[in-house]
Amino acid sequence: MKKCIGIGFIACISVLNSFAEDGHQLWLRFAATKVAAMPLTKVTGDTSLLAVKEYRRAVSAMTGRLPEVSSQLENKSLLFATSGNKTIARLGLSTSLKQSGPEGYIIKTVQLDGKQLTVIASESDKGLLYGAFHLLRLIQTGKANDELNITEKPSYNVRVLNHWDNLDGTVERGYAGRSIWKWDELPGMVSPRYTEYARANASIGINGSVLNNVNASPEMLSTANLQKVKAIAGALRPYNIKVYLSINFSSPAKLGGLPDSDPLKPAVRKWWKDKADEIYKLIPDFGGFLVKANSEGLPGPQDYGRTHADGANMLADALKPHKGIVMWRAFVYSPGKDERAKLAYKEFQPLDGKFRDNVIIQVKNGPIDFQPREAFSPLFGAMKKTPLMPEWQITQEYLGFSNHLVFLASLWQEFLQSDTYCKGKGSTIAKVTDGTLFKQPVTAIAGVANIGEDANWCGYTFAQANWYAFGRMAWNNNLTASDIADEWIKMTFTGDPAFVNPVKDIMTTSHETVVSYMMPLGLHHIFAWEHHYGPEPWCEVPGAREDWLPRYYHKADSVGLGFDRTTQGSNAVSQYYSPLKEEYNNLSTCPEKYLLWFHHVPWDYKMKSGNTLWNELCYKYDSGVKQVRHYQTLWDQMEQYVDNERFSQIQFKLRIQSRDAVWWKDACLLYFQQFSKRPIPYDIERPVHDLDELMKIKLNLKHHN
Repeated sequence: MKKCIGIGFIACISVLNSFAEDGHQLWLRFAATKVAAMPLTKVTGDTSLLAVKEYRRAVSAMTGRLPEVSSQLENKSLLFATSGNKTIARLGLSTSLKQSGPEGYIIKTVQLDGKQLTVIASESDKGLLYGAFHLLRLIQTGKANDELNITEKPSYNVRVLNHWDNLDGTVERGYAGRSIWKWDELPGMVSPRYTEYARANASIGINGSVLNNVNASPEMLSTANLQKVKAIAGALRPYNIKVYLSINFSSPAKLGGLPDSDPLKPAVRKWWKDKADEIYKLIPDFGGFLVKANSEGLPGPQDYGRTHADGANMLADALKPHKGIVMWRAFVYSPGKDERAKLAYKEFQPLDGKFRDNVIIQVKNGPIDFQPREAFSPLFGAMKKTPLMPEWQITQEYLGFSNHLVFLASLWQEFLQSDTYCKGKGSTIAKVTDGTLFKQPVTAIAGVANIGEDANWCGYTFAQANWYAFGRMAWNNNLTASDIADEWIKMTFTGDPAFVNPVKDIMTTSHETVVSYMMPLGLHHIFAWEHHYGPEPWCEVPGAREDWLPRYYHKADSVGLGFDRTTQGSNAVSQYYSPLKEEYNNLSTCPEKYLLWFHHVPWDYKMKSGNTLWNELCYKYDSGVKQVRHYQTLWDQMEQYVDNERFSQIQFKLRIQSRDAVWWKDACLLYFQQFSKRPIPYDIERPVHDLDELMKIKLNLKHHN
């Protein structure tokens, strides 16, 4: 079929959707389109620049011809140039480039000596590469024209993927096969997939990769493994991607043979200094360390009576001469000390201002653990002298793995736009973390990767959208979920509005849909034991910690449902700034999406809709089921626009999601009905399962961990 979509760079586009695709090309499907007319047939610039190579490579795939390279500026040509270029000086762009920084860029259509030029300019080759991919994105989405005037710089300095990959090739919470890092083949064999991975990340602005699991093995820092890390770094470096490593805090004792790993002991400090020197001798641009310490049984400075600041600062001192950073995770909680949602704040807020300037605290978006929806962590805004970096989970540990369509940009947009009120109204988390409100030596953001060795990288075509969305939001934290969905759909499938509009509707509503059929109204952590795939609000495991079990969170009884975090309960509301703490504390003003997060609510409490809490809960679960079925209907109508392989895969996954939604609805309503003693409203679908039957389900999904 043929569809005209714009003017300027692209006059018309032919979409070939009859052949099968495995999704390996991600959003860089340049070969899937044929551009009939493109004025930018000549490129002016250093052909050795990766930006020029990537641009010519992509245009060649789209047009079937390689753009010519000219040594002279010609009409309708594209100029790649850094700030030292004479043409850039003539155009008066040097000041703007300096303000944009080494990764920023300008894309501008200008008239010079009677010729129309499009300029991609930056202070460095890094910015030129990002600018090239931006222009290609405009071309792919039909937004390129002859009046471009774009200036960009990243919201965060460090935009990093956290791989939870292990040395044995497994991936914790990974649902797309085994690790892409082939430790048993390295360093002798460097997979070409590493370059494909680097290109995909560069195309969306990601500039860092933590190669291994936060539950790190000390062996990661062995000399033999560091040689392998060096080989990976070499493959990623051309695309401006630094490598980082998760470290085990007990490495001096476990790997180095020291009596202990006390961070204040000179021998331990020397061991880390020597190890850092060894790493940087092999990898001069090594990024630094990610640390999970004194969390879920992992070792840390508290084992020796030291603070998180003591541990982080020791590592920071070792990395400082090499300009490396420490990303120290705030995901800590200890049994019996206090209510779990309060613990990270209690441990870290008193340490504000006590960390070295190359330490950044990595904080999950919510105070529990990547739940489908959480109130934001109160640490954001509470630490004004210490940089904080958001940590998001791209891999869907609590969101149906790679079986459920959940576009996480909606969740992340909600998080970034949340107002902390730490410096008055408008103190959004985006502004708290990107340096707008607090001057910070380094800004950063992390996403737990959903990448594996599957041909399509993520186990599901729509899971690729979350990798894409993380990169785009890390680059520009003002982008909306709708903006990003629009880009991704057009680049991954087609620009035909008959396809784009309904699929964008699916994507941008999908997060709310999943919250509705899993844990609406602020319910959280009622998943099955260990694998976290299905519902298990009744879960009881002998000997398990209380805060690992669903009853700890839902508190269902004959009176009502929900966790009381008000001043009359755990008082978690006190960790937020006014007016939030008062708003959350009051049952009538608390946003209903967080109602059961902050309150134990009577079953007959009247909601804004006029329904009782019990009826509202039932209707929420039912609406989630109906929405997924609506997605199935919409997707079936898209068959003519998509290749058979991807269409069938998505159709199959939506069937799984639809069945799972019913599973969640029936399990939760039948279980909570035991406490509410109220009927399920008669105008919604009856449960199709028995509770006894559902309680017997025990999935064996340990291979996912």
